[in-house]
Amino acid sequence: MALPKKLKALNLFGNGDNYQGQIQSVTLPTLTRKIEEWRGGGMDGSVGIDMGMDGLMTCQWTVGGLVESIFDNFGASRLDADLLRMTGSYERDDTDEVVAVEVVMRGRHTEIDFGDAQDGENTEHKITSTLSYYKLVIGGVTKIEIDLPNYVFKVNGDDRLARRRQALGI
Repeated sequence: MALPKKLKALNLFGNGDNYQGQIQSVTLPTLTRKIEEWRGGGMDGSVGIDMGMDGLMTCQWTVGGLVESIFDNFGASRLDADLLRMTGSYERDDTDEVVAVEVVMRGRHTEIDFGDAQDGENTEHKITSTLSYYKLVIGGVTKIEIDLPNYVFKVNGDDRLARRRQALGI
């Protein structure tokens, strides 16, 4: 029998600020590859050709109440103006195994939703950040690293764009 590793605790840091006790939830980006259909002569069917990352990587996160520092870089022209780092503790109830997960993201806040404001009621603010950099670390091992402006895409340490960068002279 094996039980799944479940997220039991998380925290978020924004530009070095610790949001412990303020972060309510984090929706990490969906990693999507753009696949184009191709069927050439002599093929009995179509295959998918990987054309790289597809769409914007975005992270949405919610804080309980007012966190003033989220406004500091709003509208920044730099696409990596904000650094987010989510940490999580994933645990298995059958083995007591604890796995640390860290997601490092750089981007900029593109939407700040104040939600409903009502006297005497809970308030939350939702922030959407468009990302240019993403790194997933599980148990101290970097699993995925995506650096869009620098043309880097690594999976388990394998730099899948290194030969392309070399061919382009970059």
